[in-house]
Amino acid sequence: MSQNLTTAKIINVTKDGLHTIVLPTQIRSISKEDLSDFRILDSKGNEVPYFYNNTNESTTTSNYVEYKIISETAIPKKQTTIIFENPEKSISSLLLSIANYDGEKTYNLSGSNDQKQWYGLSNNNVLSELNAAEDLNITKTISFPLNNYKFLKIELDDKKSLPISIQRIGNDNSQTKFGDLLLVDYADKEMIDLKSEKKTKIHILFDSKQFLNQIRFKITEPKLYKRTVRVFKLETRKIKHKFETFENEISNFELSSDSQNNFNLFNIHEKDFYIEIENQDNQPLKISEIKFFQVPISVIADLKTNENYTIKTGNSDTIAPNYDLENFKNSITVALPEAKISEIAIPKLGAKIIQEKPLWEQPWFMWVCISIGGIAVLYFSMSLIKDLNKNNI
Repeated sequence: MSQNLTTAKIINVTKDGLHTIVLPTQIRSISKEDLSDFRILDSKGNEVPYFYNNTNESTTTSNYVEYKIISETAIPKKQTTIIFENPEKSISSLLLSIANYDGEKTYNLSGSNDQKQWYGLSNNNVLSELNAAEDLNITKTISFPLNNYKFLKIELDDKKSLPISIQRIGNDNSQTKFGDLLLVDYADKEMIDLKSEKKTKIHILFDSKQFLNQIRFKITEPKLYKRTVRVFKLETRKIKHKFETFENEISNFELSSDSQNNFNLFNIHEKDFYIEIENQDNQPLKISEIKFFQVPISVIADLKTNENYTIKTGNSDTIAPNYDLENFKNSITVALPEAKISEIAIPKLGAKIIQEKPLWEQPWFMWVCISIGGIAVLYFSMSLIKDLNKNNI
């Protein structure tokens, strides 16, 4: 396994003692998701203890918004209908505060702009696990396609069970902000404008699976725009003994001329995926730049200035190490010097050793045999014709 490991060097060890080492995106992508295969070795091949440290703690500001319930009607043993206003520009999820209930409930969700004509958003979904162990109510999140209807309607099926008490409906418009992020370069990008479908589809491809926490768009034209976007990957599933490819949505958001168009991706770990922009009847956006970023992870290790250190990672059979240093992570109260990782060598996968073929498997030998066989057939054919001519004379 060692010949297939990714290796690197540690530089900038300025003094003896603890150092912070930020892991580059190349190291993250080739390592196991839990980084249990990451090792630091000294010049004698001995493991150097380390522990993980979050160098970039995220800060989250909570902003719960309660939506106004316009009406709530109940038809006994049939259904409960709740209509409420949507104050958001666009919406794809809700928070329901529900009084404790031992069971589950089926519901439909629809949207409208005039409370007369309703359009389906989500059908035959189920609210389950509605019993909080240490509280009088429980909060459930429901998701549905991104939309901007002014009014939304929830219809709860009460045919086979008693109604449930939805105490309030709202959303948590929390914002998560990260500090310094690492830029993650992609290997290829293909952008296609699908005029018949009124969409723009962008295929993003990386060299290997990458952890992605944020995406940023730079749009030059038009000056005013508002477009819904979804991010999805292609997956395969088996249905009735047949395999089919489907689009598995992993994120959605809205590009807008009145925002910075920076979106958190909540730790996507993919090698390739698609970005689909709904253009409606508008001209496609002119996108000059798409960038992806990763929240950095670092390790802290006790290093010496006169030592040469090697990093090895990429062994899928390795389990996480257990070092004593982990027990002292909370005692570090001062800023540590930063060492860096360089000379990253990632082995090329799939390389095959070309072995020399024996004589009888060489292409030229095969053609020689075919030629000799052809000459022999021609010779015997001519001899047979001559013998037949003699017999006829």
